[in-house]
Amino acid sequence: MTIKEASQRYRIPIKILKEYESWGLCGAVKKVMGSWQYDEQDIERLSLIMTLKDMGFDSGEVETYMRLTLEGSHTQPQRIAMLNQRRGKTLDEIHFKERQIANMDYLRHEMQKGGAEA
Repeated sequence: MTIKEASQRYRIPIKILKEYESWGLCGAVKKVMGSWQYDEQDIERLSLIMTLKDMGFDSGEVETYMRLTLEGSHTQPQRIAMLNQRRGKTLDEIHFKERQIANMDYLRHEMQKGGAEA
């Protein structure tokens, strides 16, 4: 499957595919007549990359995570640590947003009851 076919079929941006290729993680990707050919293992890896990006990992973190994945199961503690770190950051963001919502609700409540000018 070519880069264009992979992008269209799996809705993976070309930018992500090119980034994946640049990392040299495409063990089974072969260049045939000038275009990359992806197999099912590559598509599985790309799916994981998209999931990591959706979770908020930046490109460097994704590359590190993917390299660890390819090294094998002995890197599982490092990958779990990366996931835990991302989870903590996401929870911090959620708590910040919750405080913002609470402040908005307070101001709305004050205005609705005819209280302070907010």
